[in-house]
Amino acid sequence: MTDHGVYKHLAQKNASKIVLLVMDGLGGLPMHVNGLTELETANTPNLDRMAREGTNGRSLPIRPGVTPGSGPAHLSMFSYDPVRYDIGRGVLEALGIGFDLGPDDLAARGNFATVDENGLVTDRRAGRISTEECVRLCEKLQANTSLADEGYEIFIEPVKEHRFVLVIRGEGLGGELTETDPLVTGKAPLPVEDESGTAEGAHTAALVNKWVAQARAVLADEPRANSLNLRGLAKDPGLPQFTDIYQMRAAAIAVYPMYKGVAQLVGMDVIDFEGDRPKHEIAALSRVWEDYDFFFIHIKKTDSYGEDGNFDAKVHEIEAVDQIIPDLLALDPTVVIVTGDHSTPAKLRSHSYHPVPTLFWGEDVMPDNVSAFGERASETGAMGVFHATGMIPWALGYAGRLARFGA
Repeated sequence: MTDHGVYKHLAQKNASKIVLLVMDGLGGLPMHVNGLTELETANTPNLDRMAREGTNGRSLPIRPGVTPGSGPAHLSMFSYDPVRYDIGRGVLEALGIGFDLGPDDLAARGNFATVDENGLVTDRRAGRISTEECVRLCEKLQANTSLADEGYEIFIEPVKEHRFVLVIRGEGLGGELTETDPLVTGKAPLPVEDESGTAEGAHTAALVNKWVAQARAVLADEPRANSLNLRGLAKDPGLPQFTDIYQMRAAAIAVYPMYKGVAQLVGMDVIDFEGDRPKHEIAALSRVWEDYDFFFIHIKKTDSYGEDGNFDAKVHEIEAVDQIIPDLLALDPTVVIVTGDHSTPAKLRSHSYHPVPTLFWGEDVMPDNVSAFGERASETGAMGVFHATGMIPWALGYAGRLARFGA
């Protein structure tokens, strides 16, 4: 795992540029025996060229066999061991939408959902309702739910599609809180429980459950989003800052708020831009190229299509990313990392524990014998299977940004 103290001591500034290009949920599986994965199926001449010219391997976000959430997986890529730095997704979502989160605020990521007449979840995302519908529902909840009688203020903010943020503000909030999402259909939502064993935690769990009951009653007459679930209930833990550790000005280019949030949490500047396609993100990169040393670019749809079980759409999104590679390389980056935060095979319709294909490209990167960018090709790469917290240190070495250790 990465020792930030060592790297902070060794980090040195120079004119190099490092790009971390993340296709969310990149890793996949064949849909059939002897078949190809999404990445292996995609026509990716530019990524294949980078694989031939670079060094390859497979990254492990958490630990062997452990399926990661998006927040922990991104922290891992940024060099923060997610087992040590356990960040609730609510904090990431709140920061990502620009919410002014106080140190004592409790934040939760919310999903509107659909339940049947027996209260069992039939759709965990309420059919991916539109963002406009999400705004209406959040306004409805804000107007018709309250914890004022308990001495707390609540904020309900829309994010995108079925996602929203709940923030509870007041004294005495804390604990280690479980989530209400059963993570599968056909089961009832779960109550929030505290696992810390503290009076503060028990009080907070009861408070959240009270609000959830109110909210579900308000939503009961909705045709699709007639329920909700909460995930990642937490407070801002205050992390060591990426920019301070590595002596790099860092920029984040992402469409979805949660990924802006995790980047902001570690000290990156979030770049505003119009559009939501890979070509719009590369245009934003070009615009701020001279202002930063490190660039995190996040592509979301590869993960969304994997979760939807849409193999072909995930293939096409990977191909869309491949098409922006010439524009990226035209900027003359010193080092490029291409990877995913985790695997989301369309076959499984969910995140998975499978290691993620990863390539490092740059002038001082020693090429291995890999000839294409894909799961099975990366198995033969020189990097082997490595922990994702090592990505940034390897990139710093390739970019000449680490001083010699010792005499």
